[in-house]
Amino acid sequence: MIITRRAFAAALSLTGLAAVIGLSPFRLIAQAMAQSAADVAKPVSLPDMAIGPADAKVTVTEFASMTCPHCAAFNAEVFPKIKSAYIDTGKIRYIFREFPLDIKAAAGSMLARCIAKDDAGKYFAVIDMLFKQQNDWVMKNTTETLTRIGKQAGLSQQQVEDCLKDQALLDKIAADQKYAAEVLKVDSTPTFFVNGEKIKGETSFEEFQKKIDPLLKG
Repeated sequence: MIITRRAFAAALSLTGLAAVIGLSPFRLIAQAMAQSAADVAKPVSLPDMAIGPADAKVTVTEFASMTCPHCAAFNAEVFPKIKSAYIDTGKIRYIFREFPLDIKAAAGSMLARCIAKDDAGKYFAVIDMLFKQQNDWVMKNTTETLTRIGKQAGLSQQQVEDCLKDQALLDKIAADQKYAAEVLKVDSTPTFFVNGEKIKGETSFEEFQKKIDPLLKG
């Protein structure tokens, strides 16, 4: 890989993952949720990749690793239902944030950013393609396969190489992951936040309905 393991490990040194869980009075729960939602919504190093109206009553934020099989399964089986029911109908805003669990995932995220630039719709399309072809580029020759995907999306060989060597981009992804780990206590993928409420792990469409629908009515 072009990205060195040393640079990646140094950038993504995650600390403060352990959360001390304590009992709080019920009256503080609403305040805590509001604080959590504000923390999730804070601007990060990279522009948020989001689809759906900015003023939606409900925002779903997903933290995912491009090499995570559970994330790929969610993308294939659950996300299309969420998109059809809630995003395409203008009911929610959906944000995707990178949380690479290894160097290959970081490379995939970097390529998606380089291909899409600031086009969120294009970014989601590239993420979808990377998840669908996950076995190809994760299990086989990663650099060659990512280069092929980049060329299919319109990048030149040189542009792909420059993208995967972009230390500034890698540093921003690392900084955002560090924030997610330390402040939001994200320690696995996929992790979701629905208006600040954390949901860990692969989650069914029905579970999302139970979280989203009451918020839309509120």
